[in-house]
Amino acid sequence: MFGYKVCLLAVAIAAFALAACGSTPAASVVPQVIEVERVVEKVVPVETVREVVKEVPVEKQVIVEKEVVREVPVERIVEVEKEVVRVQEVPIEKVVEVERVVEVVRDRDPGTLVVYSGRSESLVSPIIAQFEEVTGINVAVKYGKTGDIAATILEEGNNSPADVFFAQDPGGLGEVANAGLFETLPTGITEKVPTWARSPESQWVGISGRARVVVYNAENLTPDQLPTRMEDFTNPEWKGRIGWAPTNGSFQAMVTAMRVVWGEDKTREWLLGIQANEPNVYPKNTPTVAAAGAGEIDVGFVNHYYLHRFLAEEGEDFGARNYHITSGGPGGVILVAGGGILKNAENKDNAERFFNFMLSQVAQQYFAGQTYEYPLVEGVKTNRLLTPLDEINNPDVDMASLEDLAGTQMLLRDLGILN
Repeated sequence: MFGYKVCLLAVAIAAFALAACGSTPAASVVPQVIEVERVVEKVVPVETVREVVKEVPVEKQVIVEKEVVREVPVERIVEVEKEVVRVQEVPIEKVVEVERVVEVVRDRDPGTLVVYSGRSESLVSPIIAQFEEVTGINVAVKYGKTGDIAATILEEGNNSPADVFFAQDPGGLGEVANAGLFETLPTGITEKVPTWARSPESQWVGISGRARVVVYNAENLTPDQLPTRMEDFTNPEWKGRIGWAPTNGSFQAMVTAMRVVWGEDKTREWLLGIQANEPNVYPKNTPTVAAAGAGEIDVGFVNHYYLHRFLAEEGEDFGARNYHITSGGPGGVILVAGGGILKNAENKDNAERFFNFMLSQVAQQYFAGQTYEYPLVEGVKTNRLLTPLDEINNPDVDMASLEDLAGTQMLLRDLGILN
């Protein structure tokens, strides 16, 4: 290596000497500086930082409670389990466990109800059928006159198959109550109606109101030609012009009100006075109103709502109208139709449901709109065709005081008005 460097030095000196000894001058030679850029890569160890994301399994629990609200004609017991969704999140794959909602529906037989009704089938069968449809309860109804039905219940006593007595008037209800055959009604039922329209001992409750009126032939009479007092119909001028229905429960309730307000003697005198005027006798209200409309009689003693049924069917040309006794008294009393639950009823729960339904907005509106009776539950409007209750000179008579139906029937028999 050293010898190699010496030879290179000798050559370089010789070349310099030749240039200096007279060779032809050449162009100046400029030393070239060559810059060499050298990139030196230094590898420095670098600590690798790795982000590690650890996915931790998480359990999520969601509880969903469902409330099922539906109106069905049959009472159903619905058990709904809670829906629980468990979601387990793990790396790469997701496992989802879901507990499905299980609705267990078990139909329960809604049972039956036996109703003894002193109200006529034409008036109440539609609303009883609606009660059946809504509840699914199978209702068996025995129809008859209120007095006869009350007598049947008294005769059957504790062996009566009836669950409910639905009466046309408080007289029949009072008879059954006095015999100790009624169950005490829950306050949730009785407090739906005014105090005057229920038993003080909660033995029975009113369902609808009916006003006693004088129905008159509108071609032969005007309201100002009619007496202001019931007593005046005993005057001879009314001979042969009156119609009445002594076997009708509401008529007997009116006579009972006379006994309460007037006393026994005056009531007997009035009955004898009407008898002397040879009244036409009818089996019930409907033919009495029809007779007034046809001019067969000039006046009749009936409940107010029968006229409106005729007007609805035959129009405003029907020949009769109602008159409320202006001086008040028992001839203008507001009676109630109502009912109670028999003590030995086999279906007491269904019986309570019956009364809750009859005092519901739906049923009260039926009585107001379809049968033209007075609703007893607050918030239900009286039919616009009727005289408002506060405009009727209604005597202050507690319905419970009209319970002596038997005494009234005895009086009517004594006078030969009933057989």
